[in-house]
Amino acid sequence: MRRTTLTNDFSWSKSRHEKFSECLRAYYLYYYRSWGGWEAEAPKDVRELYVLKKLNNRYSWAGSVVHECVRDVLLDWQAGRSVELADVEARARRLMQDDFRHSVKKAYWTQKHRKPFTGLVEHEYGEPVPDEAWKQNWETVRQALGWFFSSRWPALARSLKPAQWLEVDAGFDFSSFTLDGVKVFAIPDFAYVDDTGAPVVVDWKTGKARDGYDEQVLGYALYVSQRYKLPVEKVRASLVYLNEGLEQDVQVDLAAMEAFKARFAQSVASMRGMLTDVATNTPKDATAFPMTENVAMCVRCAFRRPCGRLEAAAQFQAQQQQAQGPAPTPKVA
Repeated sequence: MRRTTLTNDFSWSKSRHEKFSECLRAYYLYYYRSWGGWEAEAPKDVRELYVLKKLNNRYSWAGSVVHECVRDVLLDWQAGRSVELADVEARARRLMQDDFRHSVKKAYWTQKHRKPFTGLVEHEYGEPVPDEAWKQNWETVRQALGWFFSSRWPALARSLKPAQWLEVDAGFDFSSFTLDGVKVFAIPDFAYVDDTGAPVVVDWKTGKARDGYDEQVLGYALYVSQRYKLPVEKVRASLVYLNEGLEQDVQVDLAAMEAFKARFAQSVASMRGMLTDVATNTPKDATAFPMTENVAMCVRCAFRRPCGRLEAAAQFQAQQQQAQGPAPTPKVA
């Protein structure tokens, strides 16, 4: 059987744009230097970077568990199966307990666990996380699931006819489109056609509102428009904050899409400006990708050890905790 050769092709996503904007060195390590780290013969430093890039922090982990559970619930409803909140909570708790045991042993260095979760950066770097913080992580998941089940979404989902379902968190292998010749990854958590015939894209959030989320769902709207051949100005978009019990409609019109495309083009041009060969997606030398001067970014970065910022990040975190209490909560996906 012939082995398929993987190539590191250029693509764009909102998360890639954010990493590029925050720290060029982290961007380089994540998208270029770690490439091929899954191979048995990969150099030791490349293997290390590959494992580190796959780690979550406890906040993004909680968010991903909620997303997985809501996805599975929606798929059950789509198939006509009944689902009880207590069963979903119990499954989420077992999942997190198994994840935690795998991570605390740092088994991710030698064993595969499950694709959406490898391990936690807190365990990799021995961060002193009190038990109450881990318990709060579970409470975040439990509260988000509880609000979801008490919201309007269960009744809405169960009322949809088969033809009204478009997709539910279909993943990277499915949810992408091409814009200006660039492959764009855009994975809506939920997409359906409402009773008026309007396509709707929904993005679940377990964190607080922040700048940039509107941009993310505009990309989803463009994706749904292209994949299902629907007028983009007819797409409705909604951000749903599960832990705050809030819903926010995002304006989708031709002006918003033109602005999105302009920002996209600028982002792509900046990223390609860091390449020696656009056709092969070959980056410049590592020295062209300097580390951020904002050490606060390093506190939550999985690459702080290979970058040599481990001690500086620890000192910054200790000083911040002494002066202001606990460090600010990192962003939740």
